[in-house]
Amino acid sequence: MKVRRGYKTELDPNNIQRTLLLKHAGAARFAYNWGLARKIAAYKLGEKVPSAIDLHRELNALKSTAYPWMYEVSKCAPQEALRDLDRAYANFFRKVKLKKQGKHKGKLGFPKFKKKSRAIGSFRLTGTIKIFGGSVQLPRLGRMRLKERGYLPLEAKILSATVSEQAGSWYVSIQVEEEQPDPIAPTGDPIGVDLGIKTLATCSDGTTYENPRALKHHLKKLKRLECQKSRRKKGSKNRIKTCKAIAKVHQRIANIRKDAAHKLTSSLCKNHAEVAIEDLCVRGMVKNHHLAQAISDSNFGEIRRQLKYKAAWCGVQIVTVNRYYPSSKTCSSCGWINEDLMLADRLFICKACGLIIDRDLNAAINLRNEALQTTASSAESDACGVGGAGLSATTSETAHGETRTKR
Repeated sequence: MKVRRGYKTELDPNNIQRTLLLKHAGAARFAYNWGLARKIAAYKLGEKVPSAIDLHRELNALKSTAYPWMYEVSKCAPQEALRDLDRAYANFFRKVKLKKQGKHKGKLGFPKFKKKSRAIGSFRLTGTIKIFGGSVQLPRLGRMRLKERGYLPLEAKILSATVSEQAGSWYVSIQVEEEQPDPIAPTGDPIGVDLGIKTLATCSDGTTYENPRALKHHLKKLKRLECQKSRRKKGSKNRIKTCKAIAKVHQRIANIRKDAAHKLTSSLCKNHAEVAIEDLCVRGMVKNHHLAQAISDSNFGEIRRQLKYKAAWCGVQIVTVNRYYPSSKTCSSCGWINEDLMLADRLFICKACGLIIDRDLNAAINLRNEALQTTASSAESDACGVGGAGLSATTSETAHGETRTKR
């Protein structure tokens, strides 16, 4: 089967190439802001809002007189920026429509003007893109060295390349379409996974994955740098140096989170045929201000997202247990429910059968048992010819509902 994938790696540009990268990012940022201003003006005047194609034609007509410096960069950078603006503008009105219907909660997200002071930004290129062992060739930028050799695929069909800047480093993300053999489901036993704060994940087989707590371990350094930044004059070189140091710390925090999430999800999808997780409401969980920072630092949403697409690649079935199912309060041995269990209680003690077990391990076992029951009931429904429509036996994500018992 054909799969679209993205491969991101760090570039090693020289000074000339670094200047070209900055020019391309600036052109993309300018085109985005210019197009957004044109859309807002047309909307206020009651005229037809121009599309990305209309804006690109208008911008091309102005290049020779008003913006001759845009000839120094690839035409793809402003063109793709205008397409991104079109998607952002359409998404805003789509969310407005859903909010009127009561199907969307949260911010609507009207497109904002991009500022160079906040981030240099990124740009996307299409056309002739070639990959070599230790370098990549991009339009108008030439052949650029990579800091990691042998990572990008050489034989896949290249669709586009997105170049971005983070904390002074430049990265390229290559989107490719490659042929991948049909997934063969792993032969490992089904497993339940309980996500948490103290331990990132506790599995029903007793395996645990430590939570790196990246933000917590770097918070002291961040506070010191933020205090240093506040004492320095705006616009000064020393303040810019401090801002760069803060950006590097935030980048390291993000990299540690990604590393932990990828190791967890890859291990689960490669070694187990069925993975049961809980349908956590992260938006509601972060409303607890005592735990909001720790919950955000644990990256629950990203783990769920990675599990979903990696399961499709590996032929694994993801079973999602309803968030109202009392997995932590239910005894995994006899089914007795402890309604008085508090979050501070790290041991589950069953008063019916006398079982004493770790709270997270007990929850993971309950999630696995619910997944097995869901799979069995789905198989019976398919055998009887009832239900099962659109349900894949290997790559689907099954939602399992239970009675709304308070956790």
